[in-house]
Amino acid sequence: MPATSTQSPQTHAPRCYALLPCAGSGSRAGTPTPKQYQPLAGLPLVLHTLAALQAVPRVASCLVVVAPGDRFLSVDHPDVQVLPCGASSRAGSVFNGLQALQAQGAGPDDWVLVHDAARCLVTPQQVNDLLDACWDDPVGGLLALKLPDTLKVEIHGRVAATVDRSDKWLAQTPQMFRVGALQAALAAAQAQGFAGVTDEASAMEMAGQQPRLVPGSAQNFKVTYPEDFALAEAILKSRP
Repeated sequence: MPATSTQSPQTHAPRCYALLPCAGSGSRAGTPTPKQYQPLAGLPLVLHTLAALQAVPRVASCLVVVAPGDRFLSVDHPDVQVLPCGASSRAGSVFNGLQALQAQGAGPDDWVLVHDAARCLVTPQQVNDLLDACWDDPVGGLLALKLPDTLKVEIHGRVAATVDRSDKWLAQTPQMFRVGALQAALAAAQAQGFAGVTDEASAMEMAGQQPRLVPGSAQNFKVTYPEDFALAEAILKSRP
C-alpha cells in the first residue's frame, strides 16, 4: 500500500525539495572512484550539481541518497542532507529517498525534483524553467531535448530501419512530480522489481499519467563515459 494513503491532507502551500540518487558505481566512466566523486574543475562532480540546485530559491532543501557505508560526501550546509539509504537500483534509491523526505515532514502535495548527480551542467535557469512550467500542472514533468539526430534501428550491427524522430525526445533531469504521486507510482512498480522503470517519468507513465515535456539544453548531459569529463570541465570553465 502506498505510504501516502495514511497521511492527513496537506494544508500548507506546496514546497519543493531536490532529491539526488547518488548511490551508483558509474562503471562505464572507467574511474577509480564512483564518477559522482571524481574531481571536476577542482571539486567533486556532485558538488557542482548541488550548487546549481541550491542556487534556486524555490528549492527548500536537497537530499542526497548515497549507498550504505559511503562516507565520501560530507556537506556542511543546513539545507543539504546526505543519507546512506541508497539501493541497488536508481528507482529503489529514489523510493527510499522519498520515504525519508516524508518522514522529515514532506507532504504528499509537495514537489520533488529528482536529478541525476552526474548531470553537473544543469543551470539554475533550467531548473527554474521546469518549475515555472510544472508548478500548477496536475502531473508534473521533466526537462527533455528533442532528438536532433537521425535515429536508426540495428540488427546484427547493421541498419535495419530509420525511425521517424519528429516526436522523439531525450529525457533529462530534473524530473518534477508530487511527492505522494511519485511514491505511489514507485510503490506499484516495486512489486515487479521496478521492471521498466528507467526514470521517474516512466514510473508515472506506468501509473497512467502523461508528464509534461519541458525543453532543456544539450549541455545538460549526464557524465557517463571517460570522454565526457573533459567536455564537462571545459563547459564549466567557460561559464562565469
